[in-house]
Order: sequence, then structure tokens, then C-alpha cells
Amino acid sequence: MTGFLFELSFWLAAPVWLLMIFAPAWSPTARIAASPLTVVPVLLVYLALAVPVFPELWTAVSSPDLDTFRDLTALADGAGAIWAQVIAWDLLIGQWMYQEARRLGISALLMGPLLVFTILLSPFGLLVFLGLRAARSRRASRDDLTAAASGGAM
Repeated sequence: MTGFLFELSFWLAAPVWLLMIFAPAWSPTARIAASPLTVVPVLLVYLALAVPVFPELWTAVSSPDLDTFRDLTALADGAGAIWAQVIAWDLLIGQWMYQEARRLGISALLMGPLLVFTILLSPFGLLVFLGLRAARSRRASRDDLTAAASGGAM
């Protein structure tokens, strides 16, 4: 059962990722990506995996050290719970990136591959996006200043 739940956690998140990557301009995609409720099914899987190992999970998070964490991940349900948690948080990060990219006018052709990268290695994907976001924000501020200066000169 643990193996099934491990796999299920990804497949529950996959439809939202697919919409953000392959149908970014479709209006239902924007509504779906704006909802934090997309992670609830994945979190239910997390609970199903975490409850049986709750004492070990509690020990790992209340007194974190590498050996305690290693003991938790040695348990199938412990590793599965951590995986489901990662899937849920990665999805929330991806949804935020999607929304920010739309707000800033970042091309869907750029964001699609970046979202795939984020699915695979979310810390790296998030760092790349934060750099892109900062560059886009600086450019937008410069453009706003230029437009204001041009408007004032007329």
C-alpha cells in the first residue's frame, strides 16, 4: 500500500502541473492554479503515510538531527510521507511561480520548461525563477520610469 500511495501523491499533483505547462492561457488553469486547495488530495496521502509513523516523525521534527531523520526515511511510510510533503510544497511553489509569471508577463514558452525543471528539482527551479522575476521586475520598473519621463516631456 505504501508504494501505491507514494506513486499516487505525484499523480494527484500532475494534472495541475500539466495545465500550468501545456495550457497556461486557458482560463480554468488560472483559477485552478490560484487555489491552494489543489494540494489537499496530496496532503491526505501524506496523512495516510504519516499517521502510522507519527512517533518517529514527531521525533525527527521536534529534535532534528541527521540520524533521527535517517531513521525516519528508512521506514517506507516515513519516506513516503516526506515524498508526499515535498510533492505538495513543490506544487504550491509551482502555482506561485505560474501566477507571478502571468502577473509579470513572463512568456509561457519560458515558464513551461522552468516549471518542468521545478517539478524535478524545485530548489533549483525556484532559484532560477527568483532571478528571472527580479530581472523582469527591474526591467518593468525601468520601462515605467521611461514611460513616465516620456509622458512628462510632452
